[in-house]
Amino acid sequence: MRDIETLEDIRVLVDGFYNKVREDELLGPVFEEKLAGHWDRHLEKMYRFWQTVLLDEGQTYFGNPFMKHAPLPIYQPHFDRWLQLWDQTLNAHFQGPRAADAINRARNMAYVFVAKLNAIRQEGGNPVF
Repeated sequence: MRDIETLEDIRVLVDGFYNKVREDELLGPVFEEKLAGHWDRHLEKMYRFWQTVLLDEGQTYFGNPFMKHAPLPIYQPHFDRWLQLWDQTLNAHFQGPRAADAINRARNMAYVFVAKLNAIRQEGGNPVF
């Protein structure tokens, strides 16, 4: 196996991951309710997001991912499953420093998202965006 090196690699990763998400009994319904009819647009955003995060090609993604997730009914178990599917997809296709970075960045994002969501949901919570 080789490392993540190109936008095409990002597409393989993202497409493989979201195929698993769409079939998952916990995550699938949440994503489908939000993205029904808009999957192509979402996948394009995710290609640009991970391209920006993992490849040294400059800024290709602009946006605030947390704000898109804040209103969703998602909790720690959703993020645990998200990470499980992410790791499975990465490990099935890639190996190397960027693949390891992708795993670490996803873990960090999940941690931050859960912390912010918990702050919002607790009385008086106001996360820093």
